[in-house]
Amino acid sequence: MSATDALLSVRGITVRFGGVVALNSISFDVPKGGVCGLIGPNGAGKTTLFNCLSRLYQYQEGDLLFEGKSITNTPVHEIAKLGIGRTFQNLAMFRTMSVERNVMVGAHCRSNAGFLRSALWLPSVRAEEERMREHAREIMDYIGLTPYRNRAVGDLPFGIQKRVELARALASDPKLLLLDEPAAGLNHEELSGLGDTIRDICEKRNTTVLLVEHHMSLVMSVSDHIIAMNFGRKIAEGTPAEIQAHPEVIEAYLGTTAHE
Repeated sequence: MSATDALLSVRGITVRFGGVVALNSISFDVPKGGVCGLIGPNGAGKTTLFNCLSRLYQYQEGDLLFEGKSITNTPVHEIAKLGIGRTFQNLAMFRTMSVERNVMVGAHCRSNAGFLRSALWLPSVRAEEERMREHAREIMDYIGLTPYRNRAVGDLPFGIQKRVELARALASDPKLLLLDEPAAGLNHEELSGLGDTIRDICEKRNTTVLLVEHHMSLVMSVSDHIIAMNFGRKIAEGTPAEIQAHPEVIEAYLGTTAHE
């Protein structure tokens, strides 16, 4: 893959926590467009890598390139503005706030209002607030959250809360969307529509998706490309068919689910 084809390039990232090597010189590219799956058992380093991409963790070696530019020195509060959005394994939302306000939080990285203008509540700030509200409502309609927009997030079922978190990430208009186990805790009905939603986000919203997920049938059905990890290192990379046929992947991750 040429540099111009890669939206994200992971270059020799190594993370150590004391004497534990969480990521061991891992490298791969995520091409523009499509869904890239990132698989591995618990402890493989997937969420650690996501935390590096979000700049929540520092890495001791290597570099991360987004659109060809290093983000190693980019502060965490600038990541969303660059075009990287994220959901989390464990829901991280404002539970007493409404669905609409939670989704609007995701759009604030696109706000041009400074502290003083916001404090004075100038007309330009009010107009921008209204634009963010309209954008949030468009996202809520897209994700199917409009009936819940005035409900407090903490009062909603878990599956709906997961959709709120996804909507909040989409409200930042990301070029790259990091989905950290979006299927966790969902029932069969909720899971059945998740794959369609992920593909739709990619194809209709022009968003590249990097997906961490233990649900192998979901990963295999939605991914164009898959990276397989074990003990902090990459052991395989390729199409879903290539990954399903890879002996080390089958042994380490898939077992009898390889052909499901």
